[in-house]
Parts: sequence; C-alpha cells; structure tokens
Amino acid sequence: MKKRTKEILDILDAQYGTDFRCYLTHDNAWQLLIATILSAQCTDARVNIVTKDLFVKYPSIRAFAEAELKELEQDIHSTGFYHNKAKNIIACCRKLHEEYNDEVPSDIDALTSLPGVGRKTANVIRGNIFGIDSIVVDTHVKRISGKLGLTKEDDPVKVEFDLMKEIPKDHWILINMQLITFGRDICKAQRPECERCRLTKYCSYCKKSRG
Repeated sequence: MKKRTKEILDILDAQYGTDFRCYLTHDNAWQLLIATILSAQCTDARVNIVTKDLFVKYPSIRAFAEAELKELEQDIHSTGFYHNKAKNIIACCRKLHEEYNDEVPSDIDALTSLPGVGRKTANVIRGNIFGIDSIVVDTHVKRISGKLGLTKEDDPVKVEFDLMKEIPKDHWILINMQLITFGRDICKAQRPECERCRLTKYCSYCKKSRG
C-alpha cells in the first residue's frame, strides 16, 4: 500500500472509527436487498421511513413476489423512480422465490442476474450480510475517491477495481461507510466544507480552489 493511501485511511479511521455500520435498517438479507434497490437516488433516512411499514405489509420474499404493481408503486412512491423500483422489486423477488428457494445468493454473478441489482447493490449484500470483502461504489465513494487521487476513473465498475488495487482488503467494506459519512458531514457535493477537512493536503479540489 502506498504511504499516501495509508495516511488517508489512518485519518479516516481516526475520524470515523472502524465499526461496520449499515445505514439501511434491515433484519435479514432480502430486506437489505430491497432497501438498497429503494435507496437509488434517495436518502437512506427516507428509505428507512418507507421500509418500516413496507416490511410489515410485505413480510416475505413471496409477499413481494405476489405484490400488485400499482399498489407497490404507491407504497414506495416517496423514494422516487417508483415505477422502475416497484417493477424490479417484484421481478427480483419472483426470481428469488422461483429459482433460489427464497434465499438471497452470495455469488456476485447470481446477485447481478437479479432484476434491479447491479454491482453496487450486490456488493452491499456481500459485504454486510455475508462478510465478503467488497467495495461499494456509490456517489460519495466515486466522487471523493477521485478527489483524493485514489482513482482517475469515472465509471463505477472501474472505480471499484481501482480501489481494490489501492486499498487493503480489511478496508474494502469500511471505506464505503467512512466516505459516506465524510461525504454527508464535510465533503458535500455542492458545498464542501474544506475548512473542517483533515484530508485537504491529498485533495485535488482543495488544491484547485486555493489556486
């Protein structure tokens, strides 16, 4: 690992700790899967409000598989993009029910074969449910890892593979949790609070803004 990368990780560890925390409320694999699908272009806080009642109304994979599309759309309306999300959730749960005996698989290819499940969602499941070292590239991770020079790529899959080379495995899951917190708290997309940041010496944005 590069000295520079180690310094960045040490600062993040000191600031945010090394506990794995998933911000989406869930009791099991399928609940986290659905919550992660709902979280696209939506805050985790909003998803948690919606799933609190949603998982009572639909208490199993089979219940979602048998859901009525228009009704589910209304149930998840406030998460945005509800037409596609409802369609994907029903199709995903049908496949889980019919082909996987109501079990969420851990294999990356099996997960990404499910409707509505890309590598980001698959890696959330693999890391948080199965403890498989995985890097989740969401908007915070992509944006901040670029600023910090951990990747030069813009495509999330390429960013993921760059970070896998750059960061040791014991930080693969952790880096997502830390950068999400950092992105919400300090390195905000619209107005980054550089005066509060401990990573400015590594940041290309900060160097440019200071001229």
